Amino acid sequence: MKVVAIGGGTGLSSLLRGIKQYVPHAIKDLSAIVTVADNGGSSGRLREEMQIPAPGDIRNCIVALAEEEDILAKVFQYRFQEGEGLKGHSFGNLFLTVLTKITGDFLDAVEITSKILKIKGKIIPSTDEQVDIVAEFTDGQIIKGETEITNYGKKLKGKVKKIWLEPADVKAPEGAVQKILNADYIVLGPGSLFTSIIPNLLVEDIKNALLQTRAKKVYVCNVMTQYGETDGFTVADHIKAIHNATGDRIVDVVVANTKKPPKRLIEKYKKENAQPVELDREEVEKMGIEVFGDNLLNANSYIRHDPQKLASFLIDIFNRIKN
Repeated sequence: MKVVAIGGGTGLSSLLRGIKQYVPHAIKDLSAIVTVADNGGSSGRLREEMQIPAPGDIRNCIVALAEEEDILAKVFQYRFQEGEGLKGHSFGNLFLTVLTKITGDFLDAVEITSKILKIKGKIIPSTDEQVDIVAEFTDGQIIKGETEITNYGKKLKGKVKKIWLEPADVKAPEGAVQKILNADYIVLGPGSLFTSIIPNLLVEDIKNALLQTRAKKVYVCNVMTQYGETDGFTVADHIKAIHNATGDRIVDVVVANTKKPPKRLIEKYKKENAQPVELDREEVEKMGIEVFGDNLLNANSYIRHDPQKLASFLIDIFNRIKN
């Protein structure tokens, strides 16, 4: 089977870390289409100073798909703790930046880095152009930039009403479009809804390919709400936000955690203004979307998806919903 995962942040890299174990015996072709709209931290600094797409999420996904996460993978994740100009940067971000400058092409830099780490799949940015996310909140404020959107959301003055890209006409790499069109299954998420998943869908070429492909599109809903982005959201609310962004229904199947997290962790997350996402199954099914739920938790110190449980569950779903 051919699988394409779309997203960004820690959610996508976690999914890839789990699902790569099924390549190549169950998954013949695995690709990840990754957002490059991050404007915070090391990625944001390099993006602004070197005029390249944000490399951070790309780096995390490359390391996650590395055949063996050995010393070389650890080197790519190393973050400088001191040094004027170096402090806060990760080695992998700097490596991708240098390769982009040498080759003159961000896509080539990603491809070369992927070969060095011998990844089990293919990483493609949703665009190789510089792009920003812009959001209009229900209080009328228009905020530009991934970090700024999240920070403004935490003020709880309004919720995200509309989201778009600037510039609006950025192009997707042809390779990303072809992977979507030829896929059997497409996985959206998990990850930050408005700043990791939806930005990919706002690239016109990506959106059109998702509307045209015959692939089954599976949305993996987050386990917890995200402060400043999805406060009070149910599973159905997450899906509606995706469909509002694309202007059409694209989700065929939703995957949700059904195991209640430990009380001690729920109390911890309450202090961070986050709560478990409610699975409003009836509301989701009214939208014509098939629902699959299971215990997908890794709840030791944090409440998040367990990469192995999620990957195994997805493979089982793929086999049950064959085209």
